[in-house]
Amino acid sequence: MDFDKDKAIALLNKIMELELAGVVRYTHYSLMVYGYNRIPVVEWLKEQAEEGLLHAHKAGELVTLLGGYPSLSIGPLLETHLHDVGDILRESLAHESESCAAYYQLLELTQGKSVLLEDYARGLIVEEEMHADSVNKMLRRTGKTGIYEVPKG
Repeated sequence: MDFDKDKAIALLNKIMELELAGVVRYTHYSLMVYGYNRIPVVEWLKEQAEEGLLHAHKAGELVTLLGGYPSLSIGPLLETHLHDVGDILRESLAHESESCAAYYQLLELTQGKSVLLEDYARGLIVEEEMHADSVNKMLRRTGKTGIYEVPKG
């Protein structure tokens, strides 16, 4: 392995912390949804929490594979106290973007140097980008096909 193992461990711990923050965030969101579409939205949010836990566990397994110590910390928890489904989705999109950036950093560090970590990073990037696409489509208005852009300001 001719990559900076300590940096890889740090990135994997950051990923683990971000994914665990996502578990808390999505669990909280699932409790705060009200209205006509509550049941499918809550189920979707609970699925995201479960997926985040799997992602955190996998990152932790790779930390120990590299001889590191898995973090006991959790990433930042944004609480805007806005619980409209649109607000929840916009916060989710921001969180997923931060997680995806960490996976890209890991890919850059390990590309061509560790098939295991490179493949892991690529696979999670695909999952995170597909998830972001789902959120983006949920934020679009019916009949609008253009990509949802977070309003500036």
